[in-house]
Amino acid sequence: MVTIQTADNVLKSYYLDAMTEALDLKANPLLAKIGRSTANVYGKDVRKAVRFGVNGGLGAGSEDGDLPEASQGDYLQFVSTLKNLYGTIEITDKAIRAAQHNEGAFVNLLNEQMDSLVKSAKFNFGRMLYGDGSGLLATVVRDVEDGKIYVDSIKPFVEGMTVTFMADNAFLTNIGTRMITYVNRDAKYIKVSGEQNLEGVVDVSVQIYGQVGKGDEITGLAAIFEDGGQLYGVEKMKYGVMRPYKKRDVGEISENVIQTAMDKIEENSGGKVNFIVCSWGVKRALAEAYRKRNAVLPSMELEGGFTAVSFNGIPVVADRFCPEGTMYLLNTDDFKIHQLCDWQWLEGEDGKILKQIPGKPVYKATLVKYAELMCERPFGQGMLSGITEA
Repeated sequence: MVTIQTADNVLKSYYLDAMTEALDLKANPLLAKIGRSTANVYGKDVRKAVRFGVNGGLGAGSEDGDLPEASQGDYLQFVSTLKNLYGTIEITDKAIRAAQHNEGAFVNLLNEQMDSLVKSAKFNFGRMLYGDGSGLLATVVRDVEDGKIYVDSIKPFVEGMTVTFMADNAFLTNIGTRMITYVNRDAKYIKVSGEQNLEGVVDVSVQIYGQVGKGDEITGLAAIFEDGGQLYGVEKMKYGVMRPYKKRDVGEISENVIQTAMDKIEENSGGKVNFIVCSWGVKRALAEAYRKRNAVLPSMELEGGFTAVSFNGIPVVADRFCPEGTMYLLNTDDFKIHQLCDWQWLEGEDGKILKQIPGKPVYKATLVKYAELMCERPFGQGMLSGITEA
């Protein structure tokens, strides 16, 4: 017979490994390509000493001259806080009781919850990978009319997600958190629950963040490629190795433009690009450039069951969260997800995973991982922007 205790046991013994694989390898093709490590984690922080420059003492000299002196090279200390990543499932008491004499129905119930969690992970982890870690989703571009909140980017939004509103680095407590009820991707506006309280409060000075709040997300690609500021506690403009290759206002994409950028990256850093991500419009433009010379981009299979087109043997993946007109040229060997541990169920003092939500006939289980994404060689990455989309 199915009970809360048997559900707990199943989640621990069977679903944890399956969910870990799904969240690590099947949520996003770029995420699946990046390795994971528990090294360099100290308390709540990731601390990694990164060497730059050339060390050693190789050189040429005369037969009886001085030997070359060894150099230890220079080091930068990267420091970033581990981010708290959560995934939750909820099961009603009614659903459990309805399936208590039917194990097949119970398995279907759990599978449905797990599928929902993976879909949520695909959306949120994909969004975080291209963000700057701040959790900023969009900025309001005009005053609210008829409950319509017009934003500068519609990509990060989907119905059902919860968002918070901020102005001047302070939460708008009179609005609180709201659930998105409608997304218009053509006109670039959203609607949220409780629309009647938004007029006169949400205007062009307001920014929209995710539910977890400001500064709580992993450090994504935007933080690496944005101009100036700090990355992992290091001033970018002070060290050339902190500045990636960037070419703006590209216009029409071509094989030569991409290859030139890859050559520059290899020349400057010594590393090689092994993964390319771009917007859907840029992927179409690239395919069109090949078509014009009667060539076809071949396809290839990636880890996690993903597919991609191939540019000279390098996978090219289109991602909904990649900025429009943008292509990232990456060496995924330079990236690492540093984690305190892999995904684990959050357990109470009694060791139980499923816990009743106070005041509701609903049980909730939470997966947790404390991790941060870090790139040890920012100058080994590249970005092409201002590409004319097709």
